[in-house]
Amino acid sequence: MIHEDLNGEMITDEKWQAIIRNDASYNNQFIYAVKTTGIFCKPSCKSRIPKKENVRIFQNAEEALSAHFRPCKRCKPTNERLPDNEWVALITEYIDKNYPEKLTLETLAEMSHGSPYHLHRTFKRITGITPVEYTQQIRIKTAKNLLLQSDLAIADIGKAVGIPNIPYFVTLFKKKIGYTPAQYRQFQRNMEVPQNEGSN
Repeated sequence: MIHEDLNGEMITDEKWQAIIRNDASYNNQFIYAVKTTGIFCKPSCKSRIPKKENVRIFQNAEEALSAHFRPCKRCKPTNERLPDNEWVALITEYIDKNYPEKLTLETLAEMSHGSPYHLHRTFKRITGITPVEYTQQIRIKTAKNLLLQSDLAIADIGKAVGIPNIPYFVTLFKKKIGYTPAQYRQFQRNMEVPQNEGSN
């Protein structure tokens, strides 16, 4: 994680205005990074305006890199293109941390400063699955753990993993695992009862 003491200078009103206005005249004066996405940009970047409290200012790209931020794919603050596999790693990392939230392809594209089409295509080429499928995998994996390690109701587990629509959660779970959440919990708990013959 990025620590507060590595986060560069606090933001001045002048620099904040430059970010809001995408002012290219400030591009050689500073770089800004966003803590929630781990990405840094030029002031002129056309990406969505971040929350001010999540922004940190750096003198240059090297400082932002040494604080473990990654360059934006859209505005290329290092003047180099972020390799596709690093870009996809950034997105999978974001999904891993934020899977309980509503994550559409558009949300992920906006967060990672790319287009939904390009993101979908690149993600699938590198990982073999789409961003939506990856998000579902993480959610179902977490739901499996919650079913076994907690007594939460099925509806609460669905909400906890970012699928508040319970019929959809049950259907998706059964499609991926072969059981409904309730069947899976029951089956796994029955498996834990010692039996004479070996069970896998």
